[in-house]
Amino acid sequence: MVSRIEQRCIDKGMKMTEQRRVIARVLSDSVDHPDVESVHRRAVAIDPNISIATVYRTVRLFEEANIIERHDFGQGRARYEQSPESHHDHLIDVQTGRVIEFQNAEIEALQREIAQRFGFRLVGHRLELYAVPLGADDGADPR
Repeated sequence: MVSRIEQRCIDKGMKMTEQRRVIARVLSDSVDHPDVESVHRRAVAIDPNISIATVYRTVRLFEEANIIERHDFGQGRARYEQSPESHHDHLIDVQTGRVIEFQNAEIEALQREIAQRFGFRLVGHRLELYAVPLGADDGADPR
């Protein structure tokens, strides 16, 4: 079975080695926006011969081809997800690093309204909300 990311690579004419196929499958199956180290751990469980360098090179190749997106959620490491077919935003739990994807029509409308108010037409944006669970008192700066 061909993963979503592998199919996008094939559609773009990329050469697909077996190691790239494994990495593509790991990224396609991920729902947690993994970093390179997590991708490597998961890939090695499938093919022990995959090096961390191969994962770094492959992730960079997929990113440059706009097959995956890189995110910096403020934890000192890049995290990745398949380039989405539809827009969504992210809510990041700063205590655990868990990422929740969400869509909200009111927020989208407000962003367009703000752009118009300043004489612009919105052509894109990225919204990341950093939060702690309700009741958590960690003293973190709310950014």
